[in-house]
Amino acid sequence: MGKSPSSSAEKYLLDALNRVGKNSADYSVLYVNVSKLKPKNRHPKFVKIFARMFDKLIGAVNGMFFILSNSDFVILGKNITDETVNEAVKKLRQGLSSDPVLSVDDTSGFAHVYYFPEDFPYFYEMIERMQEQEPEATDPSLLKRPVDAAEIDSVLDTLDNIDIGELVKRQSVMRIKGAGKFEVLFQEFFVAVKDLNAHIGYNIDLVENRWLFLYLTQYLDKKTISSFFAAELQNWPAQISMNLNLSSVFSKEFVNFAKNFLKKEQTVIVELQLMDALNNLPLYFEAKKILKSGGHKILIDSMTPAALKMLNIKQLEPDYVKIFWEPLIESDNTDQELRKIIEDIGAQNVILAKCDSEKALRWGLSHGISAFQGPVIDNIETAFIKNNCPDSAKCSVKDCLKRKKLLSGYYRNQCTQKNCLETIMQSKKEL
Repeated sequence: MGKSPSSSAEKYLLDALNRVGKNSADYSVLYVNVSKLKPKNRHPKFVKIFARMFDKLIGAVNGMFFILSNSDFVILGKNITDETVNEAVKKLRQGLSSDPVLSVDDTSGFAHVYYFPEDFPYFYEMIERMQEQEPEATDPSLLKRPVDAAEIDSVLDTLDNIDIGELVKRQSVMRIKGAGKFEVLFQEFFVAVKDLNAHIGYNIDLVENRWLFLYLTQYLDKKTISSFFAAELQNWPAQISMNLNLSSVFSKEFVNFAKNFLKKEQTVIVELQLMDALNNLPLYFEAKKILKSGGHKILIDSMTPAALKMLNIKQLEPDYVKIFWEPLIESDNTDQELRKIIEDIGAQNVILAKCDSEKALRWGLSHGISAFQGPVIDNIETAFIKNNCPDSAKCSVKDCLKRKKLLSGYYRNQCTQKNCLETIMQSKKEL
């Protein structure tokens, strides 16, 4: 089960059809005409969000998922029924109820099932025509390839031989308390995919195959949580956030972490992807209830202003929402709508992440946001650390910044004042 790379999806789909063509009985295809949506609703970022809504359905039909070059979805699997059409439309309506294609009762033109073997010749020829219309493909040798199911055991073996603790990084989320005053709200602990890729192989794309990446990250969650017990960090923040899969909240590793690692006054903030929650709302609310009973919190991660306008995130009642800063936000002609959404969520519960300039901070503050994360915040924190470090002259700002993010390992150990690296700003004034 997997998602083919969109640059050659028609080719991969034809390959799959060739494999099932000799015995296509019981196979069928759900075709979703995403290309019929309004242009603003089929932006590549939204297409990826919509694609994740179908994860559960793909698993139920043991299917293969393809995003074609025109953004249409194809699910090839067994025992796909007409009810699947209703399921597809229902999922897209969750975020796009205002789109004309989804607002009419008869949506057969938007989502359609092709039954094999009777519909096989017509569907095959249709995909062939689409492939002929594609521009010439890029040299495959220059592209990363999706990790294959047959390789996943090898990838996990590699993970077992890696000291994950040396890959875990931390990054502060700071709240601006006033003129020039900053305070750490919490610190996020994460493993960057690019760092993982560097250990596993540069020509392998761990993310493209959604199902295998989900399996991999569930395994990685457990390794990351367990690494905290051996981390060299001494001064842990009062609030710790982690990027986790929803299912990992119920793992024995997380339960053990919450019970035996955290101090009584410490809180965990679980950062979840929106689609992880929407794909299993009952599990989400169960996880939320469990976390709240332990004094912990939930954050919905990786939101964009456009996604906030499309999806009613307030129904999930998260403790925090993290919006990713984009320079184009400033030129958004629907700014008042975004202001209203931030106000409804509660500006104090919104974090503006990926802030790479003071311009991002000014935009956030003008919208009532006071919590920020990103390179500009890292620089403020590093300047504070170096200003208070007695051995400041021995290392560069770049060295200090890199070492501050690490939990353990050789590079961090080059610092002669690790207590300064671990300083957590509490209402301190920046120079």
